[in-house]
Amino acid sequence: MHSPELLHYYPKFHSMDSYMIRLSSPFTYNHKCYLFANQKLSRHFTSFNFRLQSRKNSTSDAKEFDESAFEAERLRLDAKARESMAQISKTMTETTAEAEADPKAWKWVIRKRIWDLMEAQNIAQNPRPVHHRIPNFVGASSAAKKLSELAAFVMANCVKVNPDSPQKQVRFLTLSDGKKLLTPQPRLRTGFFSILESSMLTPSTINEACTSVGVAKYGRPIGLDEKIKVDVIVIGSVAVDPKAGARLGKGEGFAELEYGMLRYMGAIDDSTPVVTSVHDCQIVDDIPVEKLLVHDVPVDIICTPTQVIFTNRTIPKPQGIYWNKLFPEKLGQIRILRELKSRIEQETGQKLPCGPSEKLPPTAQRRRGHS
Repeated sequence: MHSPELLHYYPKFHSMDSYMIRLSSPFTYNHKCYLFANQKLSRHFTSFNFRLQSRKNSTSDAKEFDESAFEAERLRLDAKARESMAQISKTMTETTAEAEADPKAWKWVIRKRIWDLMEAQNIAQNPRPVHHRIPNFVGASSAAKKLSELAAFVMANCVKVNPDSPQKQVRFLTLSDGKKLLTPQPRLRTGFFSILESSMLTPSTINEACTSVGVAKYGRPIGLDEKIKVDVIVIGSVAVDPKAGARLGKGEGFAELEYGMLRYMGAIDDSTPVVTSVHDCQIVDDIPVEKLLVHDVPVDIICTPTQVIFTNRTIPKPQGIYWNKLFPEKLGQIRILRELKSRIEQETGQKLPCGPSEKLPPTAQRRRGHS
């Protein structure tokens, strides 16, 4: 039987006016689904307005935007997040009992190996150290150039690119080519996604627009009600395995949340190519596919400074947000997720599940999961 705790809600594919409720088992590729049409929910959900207060690209608003304060706060929060991830990593890689009990411990072993290697061989570029980041690497611009030559990228009108340093050149090439750039606001703390277009910029501001400050300064924030079609997703990685398209990020899960919300919007589907740009040393062959979770996002194409690899992807792509996997701490950090969850619960009259606390030790999480 399917537990009501695994309630999974998402809009019907190709329609922003039709919505369903899905009950799914917790990680099986061929999981059985129960779908319920909900016309009342459909009528109300289109009226949801998640639009954030936008900083218009006007002279008056530009004066009000404090770049130094924005950047200082971003760096402070990033440092805090990395410190937290470093503690988790240390626990998983150094404490045998905890590592054996946590089903994600193996990911930290691979991440640490790649981060250590990049630093030791001086493959890493600023910001350094690359630990607990999507690592910037020597040759990132060359990998970006190869990515920009992909047929899918050339034909794309809108490209979603992660905000990390190694993909800055991808963002620049997207805007330089006259395409729409969709990029998430850092760690989704202040909102959701922002759209940038070359028509909103001048030649002298395109490079700045590829930074976090530039996105906040020149981008147009959007909400979940935005009608948009994303043609290519560019995602950052710590390690990728081309055998099945398996990917590891830095461990915070934002790429998965972003992907899930784009699925909710109807902006992407299974056919939307997911591309990553990495250094050749980040290609691995020891990611155990059977241990991946249902929300892990696989990649279709890998671009490095020396090659383009079309993966033999066998891993299904996530269908939305899996609420039963979300830590309550993560939900508490991201306002748009809280609002979405609250409104879904109001409309359905059913409480959506939430995952175990991120602060619980793995053994406690395991006991709680079997209770």
